Amino acid sequence: MTHKFLASVAALALTTGVAQADYTLTILHTNDFHARFEPISAFDSGCSEEDNQEGNCFGGSARLVTAINEAKARTNNYILVDGGDQFQGTLFYTYYKGALAAEMMNKMGYDAMTVGNHEFDDGPEILRGFVDTVNFPVLMSNADYSGEALLHEAVQKSVIIERGGERLGLIGLTPIDTDELSSPGPNVVFTDPVGAVQAEVDKLTAEGVNKIIVLSHSGYLVDQRVAAETTGVDVIVGGHDNTYLSNTSEDAKGPYPTMVNNTAIVQAYAYGKFLGELNVTFDDDGNIVEAVGEPLTMDGQVMEDADTKARIAEAAAPLDEIRNEVVAESAEAINGERDSCRAMECQMGNLIADAMLDRVKDQGISIAIQNGGGVRASIDAGEVTKGEVLTVLPFQNTLSTFFVSGQVMIDALENGVSQVEEGAGRFPQIAGLKFTWDAAAEPGSRVSDVMVADGMDWKPIDPAAEYGVVSNNFVRNGGDGYSMFVNASNVYDFGPDLADVTAEYLAERSPYTPYVDGRISAK
Repeated sequence: MTHKFLASVAALALTTGVAQADYTLTILHTNDFHARFEPISAFDSGCSEEDNQEGNCFGGSARLVTAINEAKARTNNYILVDGGDQFQGTLFYTYYKGALAAEMMNKMGYDAMTVGNHEFDDGPEILRGFVDTVNFPVLMSNADYSGEALLHEAVQKSVIIERGGERLGLIGLTPIDTDELSSPGPNVVFTDPVGAVQAEVDKLTAEGVNKIIVLSHSGYLVDQRVAAETTGVDVIVGGHDNTYLSNTSEDAKGPYPTMVNNTAIVQAYAYGKFLGELNVTFDDDGNIVEAVGEPLTMDGQVMEDADTKARIAEAAAPLDEIRNEVVAESAEAINGERDSCRAMECQMGNLIADAMLDRVKDQGISIAIQNGGGVRASIDAGEVTKGEVLTVLPFQNTLSTFFVSGQVMIDALENGVSQVEEGAGRFPQIAGLKFTWDAAAEPGSRVSDVMVADGMDWKPIDPAAEYGVVSNNFVRNGGDGYSMFVNASNVYDFGPDLADVTAEYLAERSPYTPYVDGRISAK
């Protein structure tokens, strides 16, 4: 009896010890905010104050401040992190660059963020200014930036922070193809995420850290690969492909969290429309015992913080004259949704490609190609403002005209449809051209039946013939994998701003009726 009693006491003590050692952490997270400091519509474009007051808008910094404060109050142990791409997307970024993002993130109390590809849109200098302004570490593990003086001492591969008496290791990830997606310059060399993460995990583990969180601006599929091919990663907070994970919505691409082995993967769509809230319990060895949560919708039910709302209104004042100018009307909403324009012919893609081709058709140009990733929003029916057009096309890209062979054009289309499964931005929106593609075929051999407009008729593209092409300067210079255009002939990269061209095209056809016409067909 005595031995059994002592054994029971020992077992109880062991169980109690484990229970006391469990460590619970709330991970609050955002990603792909893209300068949406003001509320947005259901289409991720601008939302009027009238609609906002009626509860029809989402997001905005003022709602995020409220939601973050309320979430912090629900727990005694939390971190607030960001999965990258705070930069680019509205006139706020065009005007303030990273300064307003830094101010708002400091106000909200972020603990860390990873570098997204758009943080490089204006080169390392603007990123360095942002890093110097924020009160938290900015991370990027999978790049050699030792040769870039602006980043060498500023950005870190990983960091250790202390919360609730425990040390947490945070690691940053940036897209491996950032040199194609943005403008990091020649001194930043990106590397494979798996090896980079494992190296930092090993370093952190050697320092006695057993709770490790990766902030990954790399996309849902890459995050799953990192989870599967590394050891020691507990949580991956994602970004880059605007994935919505949820346990309650039919629109979700997966559960929140998505578990791969014992790694919890989360992401919260984009544009401040959701605040991710993951509650993780670790055992004493740093293993996940439980991971539960759900993205919180930043809809009209979330009250806007008055001070933040006033500050954003103040920051918006210099922008209003530009963005409130009505340039046209649209008879219907123009679909520029990410899931459409990165996977199929979309209305906004047709509009932009048609506008480009119309502007330069008298210069011997017969084909237009626009990367779907450059299309950033839809436009509602009714009045179209310059601000709405700039939200769709925020990058200040210029028209580029050039000449390439038909074979190069076929190669470009193959590149465009090569990463549809990943939601990559290279998907081609076109004019003066039509083609068929097969998602079941291997990348590089998916395109068929490429036809070029010939007056009112169509004829097969001639691989040996030369064609005049118009695109944006980002694509022409090899962005989104379009390296085949880099050595084109008769190049001119300094045409008018693409947003201006699109706005003027809309104005000439107001009220504009959006359409698709079968120029891109899927088998």
